[in-house]
Amino acid sequence: MAEGARGWARRELLRRGVLIVGGVAIGTATSELWWGTHRRTPLAGGPAGATFGNGNQGVGGGALEVVWSVPTGQRLVALTFDDGPAPQWTPMVLEALAEHRVPATFFLVGTQVRRHADVIRGRLSGHEVGNHSWAHRDLAELDATEAYDDLRRSHDAIADVTGVPPRLLRPPYGHLGGAVLHAAARLDYRLVLWSLQMVEREFPGDPAGHARRIVANVRPGTIVLGHDVGARRRLVALRGLTDMISGLRSRGYTFVTVSALLAAGVAPVPNR
Repeated sequence: MAEGARGWARRELLRRGVLIVGGVAIGTATSELWWGTHRRTPLAGGPAGATFGNGNQGVGGGALEVVWSVPTGQRLVALTFDDGPAPQWTPMVLEALAEHRVPATFFLVGTQVRRHADVIRGRLSGHEVGNHSWAHRDLAELDATEAYDDLRRSHDAIADVTGVPPRLLRPPYGHLGGAVLHAAARLDYRLVLWSLQMVEREFPGDPAGHARRIVANVRPGTIVLGHDVGARRRLVALRGLTDMISGLRSRGYTFVTVSALLAAGVAPVPNR
């Protein structure tokens, strides 16, 4: 009986040993599989990772600001326009802004800048330019090198055509992958999103109605997103720009560029 018990105990120890060794092997294989699958994503400079390799990160000032709106007690608002320039659209925006002496910030696409340089060359005095990528790809799907190369290419095109290197970035679709953040830091950008978007599809054929909607929803420090290229429905917003400007001025608002809005901001008071 004792002999049988000892035999059972030996078999149980062997079984447990096999399970432990097997578990270690499975765990190691799983770890290697995870690394092999994900090292291009959250780790070694992949789309989700905001670091690149093990060396010096080379991220300019070492910090990155992300802005949706600006805390301020002043009635200031910034109009922004994405995706341009485009010959059928951008001149319409520039003419309306010039007529009413309104500055704005244009987040430009590098390919559009190269293709339609004549549309904006010499016409952006008083306005501000920002980087909106080279070809409007989703930068959050690119790795760190690809995201940086894309933004650098667009940066150089914008600086060449406008004479002003952009200091602001708005990534396409507002997507903030880690590689985007890393590339933006390398370029010493401020990353600007928006707190109010023009909603043209809600007001088909009604520019005045759309303008009233935007005017009613602006608050001090609002950054408004519009587009100077795209589907024809967006013309509702552009055709209502005069009403939008007049309506906001009647509420006591002053139009500024994003950088001027940032300069006018005050530090938010922490909740107690």
